[in-house]
Amino acid sequence: MNEMNDNWDDLRLFLAVARGGGLASAAASTGKSAPTLGRRMLALERHLGRELFRRLPRGYALTEDGAALLARATELETQMQPLLQASTSQSVPVVKVSAGLWVTHRLCQNVAEITGGDPIRIRFIAADEQLDIARREALIGIRNQRPTGPGLAGRKIARIRFATYAQSADVTTWARVIGKTPSALWVNAIAKRGDSIEVTNARNALDLALAGAARLVLPSFIGDHQSGLTQISPLIDELEHDQWLVTHHEDRFAPEVRKTIDRITKVLKS
Repeated sequence: MNEMNDNWDDLRLFLAVARGGGLASAAASTGKSAPTLGRRMLALERHLGRELFRRLPRGYALTEDGAALLARATELETQMQPLLQASTSQSVPVVKVSAGLWVTHRLCQNVAEITGGDPIRIRFIAADEQLDIARREALIGIRNQRPTGPGLAGRKIARIRFATYAQSADVTTWARVIGKTPSALWVNAIAKRGDSIEVTNARNALDLALAGAARLVLPSFIGDHQSGLTQISPLIDELEHDQWLVTHHEDRFAPEVRKTIDRITKVLKS
C-alpha cells in the first residue's frame, strides 16, 4: 500500500487495535482511552482514503486494506525495534503531581510507597495555586473540590478537617500565613495584627508553633502527628472539605500515571 502513513504513532496505535481486535484491548496496552483510539483510527482511514476496519458489535475486524497495512506496519516495526528499544531504555516517564504544601509533605514522607520501586520519576509541585491539568501543567492534582473542567476525571479520596494547634492553650499569638488559602483567610479574619507573627510560607508557621511562639491552623492529618503540639480548638467546620484526585481523562490510562494514582490514593486514605 503506497499511501501508508509515515506517522509512527498512528501506526503504533493501529497495530494495537488490529492485534487486539478492538478498542478495549488496545486501550489497556497503549494507555489511550477507547474514544481517543476510535478517533485516531478514523483519522488514519481518512488520511489514507481506505477503510481499514469493519466495526462489529464486539470488536474491530480488518478489511483487505487493513490486513495489507498490518503487514507493512509489522515490517516497519521490526526495522524500528532497535531504535525503539534504545529510546525506551534511556527514557524514564515523569509524573508531575500538584498539591498544596501539607499534602505534598505527606506524599514526600511516603515517596517509596508511591514509586513502588518502578522506574518512574515523580515531580512534586507544592503550590497553593492550582495548576492547569487540562493543559498538562501537572498530570495529577490534589484538589479541594470535584473537577468540573472538560476532559478532567476525579476521584474523591478523603474528608479533610482542620483545627488549631499549639504547644499549649496558653499560647495566644497567631502564626499568620500571608496568602489566599481558606485557612489563611480564616486566621486573618479572627487574629488581631498585634497578636500575630506573619510568615509567607505555611511551613514557617509550623516552625513558630514548634518553637512555642505561636498557634496555627493545620489539617488534622498533619497536626495530629506533630510531636510537641496539641489540638487546642474544636474542628473548624468552615474549613472542612472533600479531597479529590484529579487528572486528565486520557492521561489516567498511561501505566505510570495509573500506578501513581492508585498509590497516592492509598497513601492519602491512610
